[in-house]
Amino acid sequence: MLFGRSAEIAAIDDLLGRARGGAGGALVLRGDAGVGKTALLDLAATRAGSMRVLRATGAEPESDLAFATLHQLLRPVTIPAGGLLDALPEPQREAVRGALGLAGAGDRFLLAAGVLSLLAEASVPDGLVCVVDDFQWVDRASADALLFAARRLSTERIAMLLSVRGTLPVKGLPSLTLGGLPPDAATALLNADITSATTRSGASASAGVGVEAGVVRELAALTGGNPLALREIVRLLSPAQLAGREPLPDPLPGGAQLFGEQVAALSPQARQVALLAAVEGDLDLVLRAAARMGLSTDSGRVEPHDAAHAPGGSSADAGRAESHDRAPVLTGSSTDAGRAALHELEAAGLVLVSGAGVRFRHPLIRSAVHEAAAPADRRAAHAVLGGLCEGDRRAWHLAAAALGQDEEVAAALAATAVRARERGGYGDAATALARAAELTPDPVSRAARLKDAAVAAWLGGRPGQAGSLLAEARERAGSDPVTAAEIDQLRGRFELNSGSAAEAVRILSAGESLSMLADAMEAASYVGDTEAMIRFGGRAAAHPEGFLRDVLVGIGLMLSGDGADGGGHGLLVRALERVGELTEAAEFLWATAAASQLGEADLSAELAGRAGQVARVSGMAGQLPVVLEFVATGERISGRLAESQAISEEGLELAREAGYGNTVAAHLANLAVLAALRGEEETCGRLAREALAIAVPHRVGLRVGVAAYALAMLELGLGRFAAAHDRFTAMAQAGPGAGHPAVVWRSAPDRIEAAVGAGDTRAARAALEAYGRRSAHARTDESRALLARCHALVEDDAGGFEEALRLHANPFEAARTGLLLGERLRRAYRPGEARPRLRAAMETFEAAGARPWARRAQGELRAAGESAEPAPGPLLDTLTPQELRIAGLVADGLSSKEIAARLFLSPRTVEYHLYKIYPKLGITTRTELARLVVLRKAGTARQDML
Repeated sequence: MLFGRSAEIAAIDDLLGRARGGAGGALVLRGDAGVGKTALLDLAATRAGSMRVLRATGAEPESDLAFATLHQLLRPVTIPAGGLLDALPEPQREAVRGALGLAGAGDRFLLAAGVLSLLAEASVPDGLVCVVDDFQWVDRASADALLFAARRLSTERIAMLLSVRGTLPVKGLPSLTLGGLPPDAATALLNADITSATTRSGASASAGVGVEAGVVRELAALTGGNPLALREIVRLLSPAQLAGREPLPDPLPGGAQLFGEQVAALSPQARQVALLAAVEGDLDLVLRAAARMGLSTDSGRVEPHDAAHAPGGSSADAGRAESHDRAPVLTGSSTDAGRAALHELEAAGLVLVSGAGVRFRHPLIRSAVHEAAAPADRRAAHAVLGGLCEGDRRAWHLAAAALGQDEEVAAALAATAVRARERGGYGDAATALARAAELTPDPVSRAARLKDAAVAAWLGGRPGQAGSLLAEARERAGSDPVTAAEIDQLRGRFELNSGSAAEAVRILSAGESLSMLADAMEAASYVGDTEAMIRFGGRAAAHPEGFLRDVLVGIGLMLSGDGADGGGHGLLVRALERVGELTEAAEFLWATAAASQLGEADLSAELAGRAGQVARVSGMAGQLPVVLEFVATGERISGRLAESQAISEEGLELAREAGYGNTVAAHLANLAVLAALRGEEETCGRLAREALAIAVPHRVGLRVGVAAYALAMLELGLGRFAAAHDRFTAMAQAGPGAGHPAVVWRSAPDRIEAAVGAGDTRAARAALEAYGRRSAHARTDESRALLARCHALVEDDAGGFEEALRLHANPFEAARTGLLLGERLRRAYRPGEARPRLRAAMETFEAAGARPWARRAQGELRAAGESAEPAPGPLLDTLTPQELRIAGLVADGLSSKEIAARLFLSPRTVEYHLYKIYPKLGITTRTELARLVVLRKAGTARQDML
């Protein structure tokens, strides 16, 4: 029975109830050691009823072993013969198999999605409760995967409970902090313990003695009401002290002394076995190590006889010596001594033996054992254990045993990092490599390992740690030019993704390799520094011809004004002719940039979409958040607003998971634009401010420009032309880091419309002239349609609008052109010609959710003499952005497993969305859904839609 925890129990019951109903979630229990977190987790497991329960406990000795906790948690559902793994999409299945050591390499995001899918399968039929105790000691790879899943349980029949000691941040999950017990609950707890003790043989001296109320209040105040401290201290008090007849000791036998006296009272053999158990939880290893260290029941002393205690020998030497003799001959007396010592620990209530493992009754007991041992004894224990085990455990034990630098041990840790990295455990790989670097004697090799550790930390979503490791690597690199150049390129990439884009330009500008010049060009483009981009393009010309070289040189020439005459246009066209040869997402993004420089925004958007497809299926999902910046922008520019919304929401979530700060700003800015188009003034302003709060200090002019564009489009959509004109003018005048030329160019049609609406014809003509120069080489119909619309606006030429409508491929932009034409036809007293244009525009805006634009078209339609109630939109427009994406993938012929793999969902989550989609649309099959999607695409693709 738990005392004083009614609020916590209610929260757990609520979580379990929601999970049973298919609305799962997670809860973090926080509190000091001994406050009762484990007891509440035990209670959650007992109240699960028919729900399946999976449990794991973080162990400090295993906190550096990648996927140790995940293996413990998932073992019941992955054995025998793969368990539930076969139900997962293939990419997720292989990633999980890799993490569990059953297959090869895995990707971090694919693994996390695979864990979510596996938990969803395990929740059938009655639900699932996942309980993870001591989460602060869970290895990083397991923690990342579990937290990814925990944040995505809202449509699953899964409840996840994590207990955390200390201040470990657990982002995105609700938490409940456990305080101490109040005096009445403390009294009930202690009296219940004493009553229970009287019924057992061998009861303590205080058995049958009640605890006086005043004593309980004093104990509760002195211990903060900590249940473990109360119980252990009461056990050490005399009956007279408990009854209040004698004063309590000062200080109380608590704190560091709580278990210290029990540890000190153990026999030397038991203390040695306790120390071995404190650094290794495998029972067989503990007993074998105890025998190897020479426990003897005759002498009553521990007589270590390994190299750690030989003259001139080290603990690491001992581990290596033992590694050549992995099956030591154990004498009967030494084996018996180890088991006897273990029994002594069990009898004292300090350890629990379960199956093949040994663990302490409470983590504080382990801490007391560890602190009581001399450093030399701890190293000796690690050394012997290192000689008896294999792989990662051996490497970590030898590292803990090492005195000073040791290349052989460092190499073993580096090999451990490789294995962790191949399975997607980047955080644990970073830890192993950082420790390996500490043990590495050679300065250049040390710098290289620090560099590799920084990369692993970055890929593990820990940019702060990555930056610190890279800074140390740079200090250690010395005069080695190759390592120094690699470090500088990484520094620049790190800065570009999460730091100052301007600083990234400065760092990367020192390089001469084509890849470093490409990174420098990318950084300069984020800043909006045209002059720097021109310089980098010129320097790239010294490299042999090829796709990337042509793009860099071509962009530089186009920006310098030598686009046509200087060959820039030809180089970019030649590069785009090689698109069929491209295989990597980064290459498609460079093709996107080439198309953008040619003024072909629609082709640029298409290529960005292909980059996203490649990133999803390439096994390099770690780059996906960045790629999705451009995919979401491309979808918006193409008029597919719901798709853009869903992609940016996904990208934002993944970017936050990965710690890519500037990518977070990119998705926030795009979402702000979408909110502006919907007329959601408060949401647009909030999202734009959040984006600017990151992008402005980081000098990411591209994202500053997009956030500013969102605010300008909000004004334009609401018909506040003067305010919109002012914002567009400010955008055009902003320098590098505060704005961006590409945003100015892409927003030129909007800026011209705002200037005309505000009556500033001169500004409209100037903007048109600049836009015309940039779009002179555009080859696509949509690019020419936008240019024709701009000319028609400035010249007030209805024929120009008609020409634009014949060219438009983007339905949203076609609706805007139709609205502008309809307005002019109505004002020219031609309402009959205006009405069909206005009606079609209103319906398109309504379907897109662009309410301000729909209201504007509706007002014009009424003025033209037609009742302007919008017709019910197409059925698919009732779907959420995520549902619309799933519907589109169903229409493409993908199965639920394939859709889950593409969107980092579980197959059951996909089925859940389909379960909601069908009744919304009045259908019952995938075939009917695919037909609706195809009809919608056919309708929006009609060029005569207006």
